[in-house]
Amino acid sequence: MKYEALYRRLVHPVISLLKQGITPEKIALSLAIGIVLGIFPALGLTTLLCAAAAIVFKLNFPSIQLVNWFVYPLQLVLILPFMRAGAFLFRAPPLHLSLAQMLTIVRADWLGAVAMLWTATLRAVVVWMLIGPVMSFILYILLLRFIHHLIVLVRRRTSPVTGL
Repeated sequence: MKYEALYRRLVHPVISLLKQGITPEKIALSLAIGIVLGIFPALGLTTLLCAAAAIVFKLNFPSIQLVNWFVYPLQLVLILPFMRAGAFLFRAPPLHLSLAQMLTIVRADWLGAVAMLWTATLRAVVVWMLIGPVMSFILYILLLRFIHHLIVLVRRRTSPVTGL
């Protein structure tokens, strides 16, 4: 049961993209960039960033957006570590807010939150820009290997020898 849900949510969409003729390289790049842009440490910008990346790199728009939305909880989990790393990098005082406090401030007064968190967010973006390209490359390589492995498994499963 657990594996069926995992297959349906992760593997089946990749197989569907392959059947549409999208290359494994483009799928891996869409997924890797979608993940890295999806954890961008500024709330509300990831959809625009993913749309721009899809246009610039001629990537599959639905897949990059789907991954972006899928990693949204990860963005929330990582926003404070990015801000703390930014404070450390720039030798600034650390931000003493929890994620819940930050989200409460954003919900209550979005513009006030932007003004209050502006420098901490900019520092977090700098940290993200330093690790993002490396993360994208590593994820691309890992995802490309996974997709090639998936192709082998699908071919083996549908081969005339096995009768499946």
